Amino acid sequence: MSKPIVAIVGRPNVGKSTLFNQIGKKRVSIVEDFPGVTRDRIYMDAEWLNHQFTMIDTGGIELEGQDSLLASMRIQAELAIEEADVIVFLTDGRAGITNTDDEIARILRNTRKPVILAVNKIDTPKQEMDVYEFYNLGLGDPTPIGASNALNLGDLLDRVVESFKDVEAIEEDPDEIHIAVIGRPNVGKSSLVNAMLGQDRVIVSNIPGTTRDAIDTHFTKDNIKYTLIDTAGMRRKARIDEPIERYSVIRSLRAVDRSDVVLMVISAPDGVTEQDKKIAGYAHESGKGCIIVVNKWDLIEKDSKTPLKFTDDIRDELGFLQYAPIIYISALTKQRIHRVPELVKYVAEQQNMRIKTSVLNELIRDALSVNPPPSHKGKPLKIYFMTQADVHPPKFIIFVNDPELMHFSYVRFIENKLRESFGFEGTPLRLIVKGRKEDDE
Repeated sequence: MSKPIVAIVGRPNVGKSTLFNQIGKKRVSIVEDFPGVTRDRIYMDAEWLNHQFTMIDTGGIELEGQDSLLASMRIQAELAIEEADVIVFLTDGRAGITNTDDEIARILRNTRKPVILAVNKIDTPKQEMDVYEFYNLGLGDPTPIGASNALNLGDLLDRVVESFKDVEAIEEDPDEIHIAVIGRPNVGKSSLVNAMLGQDRVIVSNIPGTTRDAIDTHFTKDNIKYTLIDTAGMRRKARIDEPIERYSVIRSLRAVDRSDVVLMVISAPDGVTEQDKKIAGYAHESGKGCIIVVNKWDLIEKDSKTPLKFTDDIRDELGFLQYAPIIYISALTKQRIHRVPELVKYVAEQQNMRIKTSVLNELIRDALSVNPPPSHKGKPLKIYFMTQADVHPPKFIIFVNDPELMHFSYVRFIENKLRESFGFEGTPLRLIVKGRKEDDE
């Protein structure tokens, strides 16, 4: 089941990034006291009252070559409505209702999605009288908050998670392997989907952003059931603009949440982009299997060293995905397309691999003999044993005398040993270090 997506919308300088950071309890957005600082889409996972969701800080989008702030905010609100499950409409209690607020509220009133009106910068009891004006927006009861000092933040989040009951949950078939096809617009995601299916099930065009909606397609190959989630980037005709294109990241996040294995499609002529890194990072952090698919390989002039150079470049750009296999294809000529489902099946098997505790402890003994753990301030690290706690992704618990003695480099050493011995190709590994007394063993 995918996590609900909550978008914070509003005109610039009302405190969207400040609110976002307070919810995340960490400073992940740049916050300054003038409009337009947030230039990029920032996302994070959040939790409140045992409800997990993904928060999007939309920032103030300003369209290139267009001076109308009102039109810019209108497009921002429309896109947030289209992509988010719950919308937090943030306003400024000190400034009162502006024309832009009125315009965004008009759009929000016509949506069927839950909208929560929050009035920011209400930091003292005297200012609470300023909230009543916002009833005029016609969006129900406004929630007064002070984002800078987290005032009434709990009340706002209560309303957010209460709205999740109105969000339709998508239940997935556990017997199918769910594949998210991600990447920036015009790298050939829809063409790849069609080539894998052997028929034109998704509209293909060389105009970036043809696909507006995520499309699930089911197919069977070698008695294995697959679901393809096509997440081609969204761009509106007559509204082609680079900042707007970034809204496709929201769809990609949702698709990653629903997937088992992610196909990260890269255009061979263009290489890895910043947006690719963000989405791939999200897939890695979410514990999803990942395959790097380099499309349009037929357009590259090649010699014997070309694949090796491309692989080295990709490994440099995506250092956290060293475990992900790379396949070079052409969706146009069908080159190596038949290998993609086979690779997906293989990665899914690697995700669900279980290793016996006795075998793991044999590996630990070998690792300790090859590379004894370091001491800290004269206190040696003792590793008692390791056991596998979960799959999808594989999770291992290492029991030691003192977790603070376990340096991250030694954890990485053990992870490398696990991969050398058992593969785990295409899947991240989770290694958790826990302390226990020796006599508890």
